[in-house]
Amino acid sequence: MKKLHISTTVNGDPAEFVCTPDESLLDALRNRLGLTGAKEGCGTGDCGACSVTVNGRLVCSCLVLAAEVEGAEIATIEGMADQDKLHPLQRAFIDHAALQCGVCTPGILVAAKSLLAKNPEPTDEEVRYWLAGNLCRCTGYDKIIRAVQSAAAEMRGA
Repeated sequence: MKKLHISTTVNGDPAEFVCTPDESLLDALRNRLGLTGAKEGCGTGDCGACSVTVNGRLVCSCLVLAAEVEGAEIATIEGMADQDKLHPLQRAFIDHAALQCGVCTPGILVAAKSLLAKNPEPTDEEVRYWLAGNLCRCTGYDKIIRAVQSAAAEMRGA
C-alpha cells in the first residue's frame, strides 16, 4: 500500500510522519508520533476518549484520516500542561476528584479546554451539552462539571 508523508504541527511543534492512506489520526498520533494520551475507546466516534483539536476544531481522532491533517495544527492532551505546570483544568480535575481510571480523562480535558476557549463562562447546561460526546464510566458527570466550572472561574480570574 502506498505511504504518505505528512507534515503538520502538534502541540505547537512541527511534526512529520509517514502513514497509509487509510490510517486514522488516532493511530498516527499513538503509533507514529508516540503521543499516547488520546485513547481508543470505541473506534466509532461515540465515546470521545480520542478527542483532539485540529485547527481549533474539536474532533474524534479515530474518525479523521491522518492524511487529512497535512499542514494542520493539532492539539492533544500532551500539549495541555506548560512543562511541569498543570493547566487549570487538569488541576481542577484532581481537586474535584473528576477522574478515576483515566481512559476518558484526556478526551474530556481536551473537549473542556475547547469549550472554554469559545465560551469562558458557560452554564452547567452548556458544559453538559459540550461534553455530551465524551463518555465516562467511572466518576459520574457532576464532578466533571464542577471541575470545569472551577477551572473556568480560575481562568477568568473570578
